[in-house]
Amino acid sequence: MLSKNQSQEARMFHPRRAVVALALLLAAAPTHALAEPVPAPPPAPERPSADKSIAFYVGKNRTDSGSTLLGGFGHEPSGHWLEIVPRQQHPPGATITVGATEEADLPGKLTQIPQAPETAKYITSNYSEFAGFPAPLTNGGLNEHGVAARDVWSDSRPELVAMTPPGQTGPSYSDLSRIAMERAHTAREAVEILGDLINRYGYTTYGGNSHLFADANEGWVFVEFAGGQGLWAAERLGPDDVRVSYPGYIGDVPTEPGNPDFLGSPNLVDFAVQQGWWNPASGKPFNLQEVYGTPFPGHPGKSLPTDKAPWRHPPTLEAELSRLGKVSLVDMQRMVRDPRWSDDRSGYGHVAELRSDLPHPELATLWVANTAAVTAPYIPWHIGATDVPPEYGQHRYLTAGASANYLNPEYAAQEATRSATYLSKRLMYYTCDRPEVFLDRVTKAYEGFEAQMLAEIGDVQRRAADSYRAGNAPEARATLTDWSNRWAMNGVELTEHLVEQVEAETKERFGVRPPHVAPPPGVTARPGSLSMSLPEDAVSARDRMHCDTGNGWADGNTVDRKGQVGDPANVPDYRAAQEPRDGFPWAVVVGALAGLVIGAAGMFFLRRKG
Repeated sequence: MLSKNQSQEARMFHPRRAVVALALLLAAAPTHALAEPVPAPPPAPERPSADKSIAFYVGKNRTDSGSTLLGGFGHEPSGHWLEIVPRQQHPPGATITVGATEEADLPGKLTQIPQAPETAKYITSNYSEFAGFPAPLTNGGLNEHGVAARDVWSDSRPELVAMTPPGQTGPSYSDLSRIAMERAHTAREAVEILGDLINRYGYTTYGGNSHLFADANEGWVFVEFAGGQGLWAAERLGPDDVRVSYPGYIGDVPTEPGNPDFLGSPNLVDFAVQQGWWNPASGKPFNLQEVYGTPFPGHPGKSLPTDKAPWRHPPTLEAELSRLGKVSLVDMQRMVRDPRWSDDRSGYGHVAELRSDLPHPELATLWVANTAAVTAPYIPWHIGATDVPPEYGQHRYLTAGASANYLNPEYAAQEATRSATYLSKRLMYYTCDRPEVFLDRVTKAYEGFEAQMLAEIGDVQRRAADSYRAGNAPEARATLTDWSNRWAMNGVELTEHLVEQVEAETKERFGVRPPHVAPPPGVTARPGSLSMSLPEDAVSARDRMHCDTGNGWADGNTVDRKGQVGDPANVPDYRAAQEPRDGFPWAVVVGALAGLVIGAAGMFFLRRKG
C-alpha cells in the first residue's frame, strides 16, 4: 500500500523505521548481550529528501488586496477529487471514527470520539490512499466561517518516533484537518479545538505532522509530534508575517505560560527537560524545531553543486516570498504552481483569498487546481456553491483498490465522465517529458484562462451579493454554482485541447518516447508491459515526473514576474474546436441536403436528355 509521503519509497531505507526497529531489537535482546561491544554498522548513505507537501502564508498587510493569502497542496500519489461538503446536524450521541489501523507504518487502532451537534460547510480535496488511514482523507480546504487550512509534513526527531506505542489511538492528521474544517470559526479556534482533542484522546501519528490555519486576520502554525506523549505546539502568524511550511515548523517559543502568540500541550517544556533535550540553565532559547524536530532539508551554503534542490529550505523560500513586496492572488497561484515542487505527487493546488470585507460570508473563495497546478487550471469555488461537475468528482484513476475490483454499477455514470484529473495528468506526462518545448505555452495558456475568470469574478460576486441582500439565498447560490461549473467545464475543454495539441506535436516532431527499461532476466515481456511504478531506488524527488527546468515560476525570476496577470490572448480557441461535439452540426446537415438537391437535379436532366 502506498503511504502519504513515501509512495514506492515505502520499502527503501527510512530513518524512522530504522530507529523503531533498533528500539524493538534492544528491548528484546538479553541484557548480557549488551555487555560485549558490538561493531558499529556502516553509516547509511545520505539520500536526498523527497519533496513533500508545502504551504505558503502571507499576512494581510503584505498583500496588494489587504486579504490574507494561504496556498499549497498535499503530496500523495493516490487519486484526488473535489468535494463541497454541506453544513449538517448530527443527533445526540453521534460519533466519528478516528485514528489508523495496524497496516499503518506506525500501527494504530481505530476508536470513536464524539461528533459535534452541527458541522460547517466546507470545500476540500479528498484522496483515497495513505497506508493504514481510512479514506476519504483530507488535508484541509476552506469552510463557511472563512477558515482555511493546509496540512504539511513535519518529521519528529527519531527518538520520538521510536517512542510511539504500537496500537496508538486518537485523531490522525486527516481527522484533525477535517474536524478543523467542520468546527472552527477562526484560525485560533482551530488550534484550540485540535489541541483539546489531543489532550483528551491522544494523537495517531505517522512520524510527526503540522497544519497551517488562516483567517482574514491572522494565521496559526500547529505542530503535533510523534511519541505518544500528546506533545503539540502552536504559533500565531500576524498580518505582517510570511511563512513557508516545507516542513511545517516553529522556532523559539517562550517557556513561561500566558503569551497570547503561543499555545502548547501542558508537558511541552517539561518533557524536553526530562529527556535531556533542553537544559533551562543553558541560556539557549527553547527552539521547537531543534528540540523536537529534524534539521531542515537543503541547508543554504552546504548544498553540493550537483544538488538540484538547494531551495529546499523554508527560511530561504520565505525570503523569496518577502522580496515580492505586496503579494497578489496571482503571485500566490504562481508559487503553488511553481514546477520546482508542483509535480507528479502534487495532488491538487489550493489558494484561499481570505477577505474581511465580503458583503456575505458565502462569497469566500478557494481557487482549486484539480491536480498539480503546473498542468491544471485554477477554478474559483465560492462557499455558496452547492455542487461540482462529476468530471471533478472521484474517478478510479489512482484510486486505492481500483485494480483489484470491478466497478460498482451505482458509479457507472460518474466514472464514464471525463476525469479532469486524468486529463491534466496526461498533459503533465506529455509536457514534462519535454518541458523545454511545451511548458511555457501550457503555463501561459492557463494563466490567460485564469485572467478571464478574474475579469468576471467581481461581477458574479456583485450579482450574488444583491441576491443575498434581497433575502434570496437560493438564487445567489445558483448564480455562484452555475458560474463556477461553467468555468470548470471550460477548464476541462481547454485541458483536453492542450493535450491534443501537445500530443500531436510530440508525435510529429519527436515520436512517443518508448520506456528504456530492461526486463528482468528470463522475462520475455517487452518494456511497455512491465510495471509502470516508480523504481524503488528512485530516492530523489527529481526522479519523479516533473517539469522543473531550474528557473522557478516556469519561465522567469519570481521578482521579475511579480504582479503580472495572464494574457487571454495566449488561450487557444478551445471552444471552436469543441463546437462539433457540443452543438448540432447544422453546417454538415445543410451541406448534405444541398448535395442531395444538386444530385437529384443532375439525374433529372440526364434522364430528360436521354
